[in-house]
Amino acid sequence: MEQNVARHLASTLPNTLPNTLASTLERSAAAPAPHASAAPAPAPAPAPVTLLGLGAMGTALARSWLAAGHPLTVWNRTPARAEPLAAEGAAVAATVAEAVGAGRLVVVCLLDDASVEAALEGVDLTGKDLVNVVTGTPGQARARAEWARGRGARYLDGGIMAVPPMIGVPAAGPYVFYSGSRELFDEHRATLAVPAGTTWVGTDPGFAALYDVALLSAMYGMFAGVAHAFALIGKESVAPAELAPLLASWITAMSGSVATTAAQLESGDYTRGVVSNLAMQVAGTPTFLRTAEEQGISAELLSPYFALMARRLAEGAGEEDLTGVVDLLRR
Repeated sequence: MEQNVARHLASTLPNTLPNTLASTLERSAAAPAPHASAAPAPAPAPAPVTLLGLGAMGTALARSWLAAGHPLTVWNRTPARAEPLAAEGAAVAATVAEAVGAGRLVVVCLLDDASVEAALEGVDLTGKDLVNVVTGTPGQARARAEWARGRGARYLDGGIMAVPPMIGVPAAGPYVFYSGSRELFDEHRATLAVPAGTTWVGTDPGFAALYDVALLSAMYGMFAGVAHAFALIGKESVAPAELAPLLASWITAMSGSVATTAAQLESGDYTRGVVSNLAMQVAGTPTFLRTAEEQGISAELLSPYFALMARRLAEGAGEEDLTGVVDLLRR
């Protein structure tokens, strides 16, 4: 019927209509009727997950996987912590061995590396995919990867860049560094991305921990500066809430120096892009120390860094940026 309509329209077009349109309709009339497109393939069912550890972070991870429909088996040393999750649909294992036996993907979220060792002692890990999101050192992660391989498991280390309330909240922008078995990461990426975004940092199992601790170290350095700033105003009629937005915007503005430092370290030229050289900045440090003294607060959060700056200057690096302090920290 559609072909007949097309032929009729082509034959009755006025002569003033462009010939190309008539030709198009003729071709349409001669063409076979299109077939209905195939229905899209159904999405794969959510993969089962075993989770060991139900502290604040573990519980947040568990709830995100349950909300996404993943069959979840949980174990915790204190069984009472599993009860709320059982009410939400999780299967509660009485032992670690039972939990590990429930599926291939095993996520470990315990207190520390020693807890991982203790919990999995004597448990058969053959054919398992072990994802360890316990905060640890790069060396611990590398040793744990060898330990897992020796027991027949693939291993992936994770560093969670979030606090529990951020898990499962896309707007909060949490993410997890992963390193180790790339094959394991690719296979389970969709499942691992449910609680938080995934950031792959390499096949070296220690890199996730390295990135994690590097970022957290910078965070604590920032917290130290923030603590000193609030302490300075403590005895004055300046409300913390009044200083806070100014402090936050200043820290944000200064964050651009991170890229400058990286470029200087890679080039080896610490004078590249210098705005305020080391000599000038060291000359200003007595003002900060005296202000702290006048305000009756300790300068112990600033003094170690100022000492490194002075040491670098003594080496003749006055025209450099502050980047040379990095070299002083290397043993």
